Amino acid sequence: MPPLLPRSLHRLALRVAHRLRHVWRRLAKPQLRGVSVILRDAQGRVLFVRHTYGPPDWSLPGGGIARGEAPEAAARREMAEELALTLGPVSELGTIEETISGAPHTAYLFLAEIAEAPVPDGREVVEVRFAMPDDPPQPVSGLAERRIAYLLKI
Repeated sequence: MPPLLPRSLHRLALRVAHRLRHVWRRLAKPQLRGVSVILRDAQGRVLFVRHTYGPPDWSLPGGGIARGEAPEAAARREMAEELALTLGPVSELGTIEETISGAPHTAYLFLAEIAEAPVPDGREVVEVRFAMPDDPPQPVSGLAERRIAYLLKI
């Protein structure tokens, strides 16, 4: 399905929605569920992304889990939508219980090896960069740091 909004308007809508989502989370405190995917290339480097919304920090690709959607299906959907990647085998690393914007959040962590080049969608993700997990691009988000620490423990 083709996008309904031009890229520039879509990015503006994402920035507004990001701010409103933080306020809603603080007030409603819904139980959130999301996925983060650690994508590694043949050299063992991890893919970091920069979003069009929120702080300019580098983070890991991922997103929310839709109602009734399995975490692995959400991980695969998010990688296809944001990076035009079709994932092969995916390993579940575990979960992290945390608080995001004052709301409880369960993050499902996945690991996948990729051989193809990711293509940022230009709407949510505008930049990608591979880096070694112990030397991420700066500034890196706290969420990405926690997820990479989880990877480095295994």
